[in-house]
Amino acid sequence: MYVCLHAPGNLPLLIECARFFSPHIETNPPDTVVFDARGLESLYGPPPLLAAEIERRVGVPASIAIASNPDAALHAARGKRGVTVIARGREAESLAPLPVNLLEGSAETAESLHLWGIRTFGEFAKLPPLGVAARLGDEGVELWRLARGEGSRQLRPIAAALEFEEAMDLEYPVELLEPLSFVLARLLNEVCGRLEARSLATNEIRLWLTLENAPEHEALLRLPVPMLDAKAFLKMLQLELNGRPPAAPVLKARLAAEPVKPRRTQHGLFLPASPEPEKLELTVARVRHLVGDGQVGTPELCNTHRPDSFLMRAFAPRRGQVVDETPVVARLCLRRFRPPRYAQVIVVNRRPVRVMSPSVSGRVVMAKGPWRASGDWWTPQSWNRDEWDVAIESGALYRLFQETESGRWFVEGSYD
Repeated sequence: MYVCLHAPGNLPLLIECARFFSPHIETNPPDTVVFDARGLESLYGPPPLLAAEIERRVGVPASIAIASNPDAALHAARGKRGVTVIARGREAESLAPLPVNLLEGSAETAESLHLWGIRTFGEFAKLPPLGVAARLGDEGVELWRLARGEGSRQLRPIAAALEFEEAMDLEYPVELLEPLSFVLARLLNEVCGRLEARSLATNEIRLWLTLENAPEHEALLRLPVPMLDAKAFLKMLQLELNGRPPAAPVLKARLAAEPVKPRRTQHGLFLPASPEPEKLELTVARVRHLVGDGQVGTPELCNTHRPDSFLMRAFAPRRGQVVDETPVVARLCLRRFRPPRYAQVIVVNRRPVRVMSPSVSGRVVMAKGPWRASGDWWTPQSWNRDEWDVAIESGALYRLFQETESGRWFVEGSYD
């Protein structure tokens, strides 16, 4: 059983009404909606009672048709006003008075029917099928079947956007984190429940807090892998809000999750078990709360020639790595001192001859340089220095640099 709603200029209202009765909805722009009504008899009774309930809920004047196939319901709703209920087997009789232009065939077929004097569904349905096939081809046969109400196609349902979002208006402003946690727990349970019902997980959670006489507060959780653990999410949000609390009492909370496919892993029989991502991410969130945001993660080199310049990115699973088959060449490894160690350097003929510092001291037996390194001169964080590689009398190798503007010397690191 299929129901068709037709109301010119009210497609959004028709879709909203159809969603109340069925998730399988087909739209036929600009003004028609068809939905699957199988099983609704047990809730609303026979088709006339179902049609009365639909008419009450739609809220605008609309033509309603109920039939055993979607095409018969579609044509009846577009051709007849009010409520039409077509019993199974009576489709041809009910559709017979409708004008043939409702079939929406090609211009050539419409012209042929007009020349033959065919004006209604009933007149078209009386034609012999072999003659229709010989003169109008496959399109004519399909239109002939629709005129008899013998459509058998399935609906082409619209795909609803997957939105996993919940919101709650608070009865009174909330200032403390503990009562706010109960609200967040409820929102997380509802969102995670909807994700689980669709066999999905999430890798990003956003929280918006509407504040009293203050700008909206936003919190973001980016997860390295898809997860679905409401308790872990709640603890992460608590740590985030504890480290960066709202500036005013909370009036409304809104939470949204980005749906993704869940994580699927294959564990080896002889491999040690790795920690669960949920527990690991919660531990990382606790460490981040202690040491500060931007201090925990994976170091990533910046796109600059500035020495020792890097950022901390959030942990993320490694992708497949490309094997580098380049022959290995032995190179010296520079172990940097963080921060670089201040030193006094004696210079003769513009070359360092002795280094003196609390950790590095000795006569320079060999020095290579200087190498000028500079950059970011257009920003307040500009840098400009001369670098030297030196070997002292003990046999150790070090890198020195002198700041061009201040003239100070530093030991940047040692070579292995």
